[in-house]
Amino acid sequence: MISDDISDLRSQIDTIRLPPLAALRCFEAAARLESFSRAADVLHLTHGAVSRAVRLIEDDLGVALFERRNRRVFLTPVGRTLAQAVREGFGLVETAVRDIRAQTQAPALVVSCEPTLLMRWLIPRLADFQRRHPDLGVHLVAGGGPVTLGRGIDLAIRRDDFARPEGIHAIPLFRERIGPVCRADRVAAWFDHVDAGGPATLRKDAVLLHTHTRPDAWETWTRLTGARMRGHQAQSFEHFYISLQAAIAGIGVAIGPWQLVRDEIDNGILAAPLGFVEDGSAYHLLSPVAIGAHWPQALLLEWLVTAAM
Repeated sequence: MISDDISDLRSQIDTIRLPPLAALRCFEAAARLESFSRAADVLHLTHGAVSRAVRLIEDDLGVALFERRNRRVFLTPVGRTLAQAVREGFGLVETAVRDIRAQTQAPALVVSCEPTLLMRWLIPRLADFQRRHPDLGVHLVAGGGPVTLGRGIDLAIRRDDFARPEGIHAIPLFRERIGPVCRADRVAAWFDHVDAGGPATLRKDAVLLHTHTRPDAWETWTRLTGARMRGHQAQSFEHFYISLQAAIAGIGVAIGPWQLVRDEIDNGILAAPLGFVEDGSAYHLLSPVAIGAHWPQALLLEWLVTAAM
């Protein structure tokens, strides 16, 4: 036995039967462009497919929607009425879908990162993260030193060369390792004993590249290794990444952190004849609160740690 309520509902559905959605889409495009051919191009269909879709609606409604004259089509009064209704209907659906997607998709994580690390390490690897997590957006912001989290910035990647505010959670990413680097084809000119089996040494005619943003880089390296650096020519640059670029250009020898030069070393552009030593500092991912295991931030943290290996 079928209830009256269900029978009434079925009756109402039958009385408002609509043309197929795909056919209405073809009709809307043809009405908007006043051309079956142009509608077919926009929808990536054939002219015949659009024409058949429109004819299907006309046969269903028993009226002509277009006047066909000299290979052009013009809406009839009934066609204009239907076209306006279809446009409004599609517009409402598109707005609703857009709103729902905006509500259900996770917002992009805003990550602040020191400029040189951002350009030379993070950005070249970011495509890998996007392939692994296509639904999680990451918006990168260049910045260094102290940072206020939770006010437009979700996370920050920083070297621990400044005092962190209380309450900030810091997760280690990698230890800083530094060493002299130069263009690979200049090694023989600026280093002795490279191929002799003994320890390589930096020649006095090598130009040492300094930077204002890390003024103690060479001093730190000599203190850690016991190397003597006297009488060398020097050239100074405003930013750290410029000194590394100068090394790539063959201007001199720079102190290069491993993570910032590893790609050029792997590609044979730069060389590090004296290797790398830990300088006692490290990079951390800073968060305003402890990162939960199932949070989007946890996916980024896991990837960062893996990328730093």
